Amino acid sequence: MLILRSSPFSPFGRKVRIAAEVAGLSDRITVLAADTNSAEDSIRTQNPLGKIPALILEDGEALFDSRVIVEYFHDMAPEAGLFPPGPQRFAVLRQQALADGLMDAALLQVYEARYRPAEHHVQSWLDYQNGKTDRALAFAAERYTLPKTGTPDAGEIALACALGYLDLRFAGTWRQRHPALVDWLAAFADRTPAFAETAPPTA
Repeated sequence: MLILRSSPFSPFGRKVRIAAEVAGLSDRITVLAADTNSAEDSIRTQNPLGKIPALILEDGEALFDSRVIVEYFHDMAPEAGLFPPGPQRFAVLRQQALADGLMDAALLQVYEARYRPAEHHVQSWLDYQNGKTDRALAFAAERYTLPKTGTPDAGEIALACALGYLDLRFAGTWRQRHPALVDWLAAFADRTPAFAETAPPTA
């Protein structure tokens, strides 16, 4: 049995869980919560960076980060189509990289508010991270809102999780500016039941 160390609030962990479901691998994975703030949590030995998600293989080795884990799932179940063959693979990898960067920028803004006193916030740094999210959303709205059918690929999964995280931590303020992405996310959720199943708690 594979063990996924994650948190229900992690957008990267959500990405991995949806990818596992799409690849038909969920029944082979046990999800165990990790507390990245605790020095006693074994996540710091499983992943020396102390970050989630991490996938513990049956031989005890750990894979990290989310991109590596999704690649591992693709290797286990290539027929699921997480990554297409040929040149189209790089388009999917780019979409995943964009979404991962969007999640990183959003997380850094959340961490600034959570771990630093307000009087020590650096507005220019927050503006820099917010600029990344704005540009990434504009790029995604231009490139990735064409209707699609069938099972999603890794790029689509990552983008959906990034938008879901913005809904969770930033009250969905992106929605007014990017109605095409709103429609895209609704269509993604309709054809990907795992998106609702992996939604983080709201309280």
